[in-house]
Amino acid sequence: MAVGPGTLPTLHPVAGFRLGTTSAGVKTPGRKDLVVMEIVHGATTAGVFTQNQFCAAPVQICKSNLKVATPSFLVVNTGNANAGTGKEGYQDALEVCQSVAEHAGVAIDQVLPFSTGVIGEKLPTDRIIPAIPAAFEALTEDGWLEAANGITTTDTRPKAFSLQFEYQSKVITLTGISKGAGMIKPNMATMLAYVATDAKVEAGLLQSMLARSADLTFNRVTIDGDTSTNDSCILTATGTGGIEITESDAELFERFNCALDKVMLELAQAIVRDGEGATKFVTISVEQAANSDEALKTAYAVAHSPLVKTALFASDPNWGRILAAVGYAGVENLDVDALQVWLGDTCIVENGGRALSYTEEAGQAVMNCEEITIRIVLNRGNKQETVWTTDLSKDYVAINADYRS
Repeated sequence: MAVGPGTLPTLHPVAGFRLGTTSAGVKTPGRKDLVVMEIVHGATTAGVFTQNQFCAAPVQICKSNLKVATPSFLVVNTGNANAGTGKEGYQDALEVCQSVAEHAGVAIDQVLPFSTGVIGEKLPTDRIIPAIPAAFEALTEDGWLEAANGITTTDTRPKAFSLQFEYQSKVITLTGISKGAGMIKPNMATMLAYVATDAKVEAGLLQSMLARSADLTFNRVTIDGDTSTNDSCILTATGTGGIEITESDAELFERFNCALDKVMLELAQAIVRDGEGATKFVTISVEQAANSDEALKTAYAVAHSPLVKTALFASDPNWGRILAAVGYAGVENLDVDALQVWLGDTCIVENGGRALSYTEEAGQAVMNCEEITIRIVLNRGNKQETVWTTDLSKDYVAINADYRS
């Protein structure tokens, strides 16, 4: 179950970035669940990772390796998160990295590992390592769609986006894939996302650009309020397109950042649209806040309210639940008489209570839609923040009750 069409755009290959997908049978025999990505020499790579202190072994290794080396390969397995596995899990992840490194003839710290799936179970290296050569054989610059499918877990469809824009008669390409459907309330990015561009970007600048974009996109989506142990978002600039992004070229810098934000937002919103059991795609916009912090606190209070989310699932315009969530969001000295709450274009709350113009029929018409916008106008300042979320359905409970079976 997912909200909206699942049609993917043309996925443009990125010169200098190849992807190979194969089956290791990590959890399901025959399923393509292992992806290797090869990065051309001279490229730069940036990453942002979960702030969950119980972060998985692969996350620990990625963060360590990015500090000391330039990555040449990424290796991703699904079906097993290799989180909560202690020192043994760390060694297992290193063994996978060593196998990739030996096969490619690179140093072990030039390999970044990623895992997603069930937490607390031993990584089956005896299945993953023998499958690595097949992933290498499958390497191709056109491998984005297969990789998008290969990194999924409870996702019902692959998530990918790609765009190109022209600058000084040269075309700049950005292409990315992501995965995630549950345990989504990022505190950096999403569960897994990989974006590549053929532009050239200095490593430090690339890192700051990724962090800024992730904060505006992946850090604004939530399905269930749970920050994963394995969240990772990687951005690679291969430098093969003949265009360098620098802050000194203000026009190109702005256009590239806008393109990056577009790709990242499409990938982030695709995760919400495919949220476990989701039947609604919900935009929560908090406007005229005193600062970004209180805007986000208010938006997340509404987005995480089980009562709001179940009302959304039922298509029930129970606006009192939204009002209650705004009230407990923690906004200091909130003037409840000054705020307004809207469902789409229908004002439901003003002057501390139900809007005089509101009718149940108007509210019901909005709630019957698959895509819903909740606008909260605090009338305290000029800051605005937006969060995207889902409803909470019976299927979400069923999916997560049966996740390990």
